[in-house]
Amino acid sequence: MDKKGKIRQSLRNSFIDGAFCSAFIGFTEQYITPFAVALNATTGQIGMLTAFPNLIASLIQLKSADVTEHLKSRIRIITIFVFFHALMFLPIALIPLLFRGNKVFWLIIFVTMAASFNAFPGPAWTSLMSDHIPRRSRGRYFGWRNRLLGVITITCAFLAGFILNIFGKDKLTGFMVILGLAFAARFTSWYFLKKMYEPPIKVTREHYFSFWDFVKRVRESNFAKFVFYVASISFAVNLSGPFFAVYMLRDLNLSYATYTVIAISPTIATLLTMGIWGRHADVVGNMKIIRLTSFFIPLVPVLWLFGHNVAYLVIIQVFAGFVWAGYNLSVFNFVYDAVMPEKRTRCVAYLNVINGTSICAGALLGGVLAVNLPPVFGYRLLALFALSGLLRAIFSMSILPRIKEVRRVERIKSLDLFFSVTRIRPIEVEGEKDI
Repeated sequence: MDKKGKIRQSLRNSFIDGAFCSAFIGFTEQYITPFAVALNATTGQIGMLTAFPNLIASLIQLKSADVTEHLKSRIRIITIFVFFHALMFLPIALIPLLFRGNKVFWLIIFVTMAASFNAFPGPAWTSLMSDHIPRRSRGRYFGWRNRLLGVITITCAFLAGFILNIFGKDKLTGFMVILGLAFAARFTSWYFLKKMYEPPIKVTREHYFSFWDFVKRVRESNFAKFVFYVASISFAVNLSGPFFAVYMLRDLNLSYATYTVIAISPTIATLLTMGIWGRHADVVGNMKIIRLTSFFIPLVPVLWLFGHNVAYLVIIQVFAGFVWAGYNLSVFNFVYDAVMPEKRTRCVAYLNVINGTSICAGALLGGVLAVNLPPVFGYRLLALFALSGLLRAIFSMSILPRIKEVRRVERIKSLDLFFSVTRIRPIEVEGEKDI
């Protein structure tokens, strides 16, 4: 089989891996925090549950590129660590049976280990996929891929919520079932990851640069500025992000069924809009999308201050999903555009180190502030949401203007881009009709 045939087959296996990985995400992403709440975690422990996994997972990636280059195989790194990532969800699922006391402590330990195993091969996977997808079509491809895989994530997330409602008061057994399903799904995705083809890549000493070399170039490096912008937004987001589930389940006392509907609404919106964002990003550039979405990102947590009617919260979440779909896709693809293949694994690792550390800092500070800020409209967490929105706006206005697009793209005003993405007034640019 020639190289093109191998890549096509590899992309098929990657898609199947992605399908089972998406099932895993559906069973876990929105339910680890509720699991901790069911185990009687404190607000501070909820912050730790986000902070520590991201901190440790980010720090170990300092060596991800070195190990990948030493083994001279990205696929080996990926399959070894994904295997252990899957394995960790067996003890996580069995925490209610294995431990009588300190259950939340063990949850934090195991989730931290799982996150570390999952994070270490991330840069290698990003580098490998960039070798498979032509630069000119990455926005469309990942928009298409993420949209289809999102259906699976949503389906499994609703299934998880349904399972929790079936078990009713025996909620810990319900969590054990959905985490057991996550364990099985991740092992299946690992099986198909092993079948991916790895194009050869030659990394020489001239492509090496240390983490501190990278940090020191922040003033002149466009990519370094981009990394610190992404990290600053992650800090502000995770100041409040881990506590939305706490607010819904503890403060508003919503049922698991209602929580599931609200929590999954952004994923549905992402699913419906990812392809639109991807098509626009290929034409107008990733930075244009990032600038537009960064205008709306500060509004997302602030809108939670103005009501707690379920329908209102769903509308907010749909808006959030629409905005984050464009931001996340464009951030992901900007890395592909901005970094040469030989340096991509190392650059992604350094990005994840800085970003993960920022997530940790935001979550830990959020856990402290959540019990110390004065209440807003009767709830301390609403004050935290407002502060998160303010910081997002400050970071966007101060850092984002310094970052440049790295490829030639069609020029378009932000307002026209917004009208086009929302289909209010589709635009026409050279090479594309009715985007």
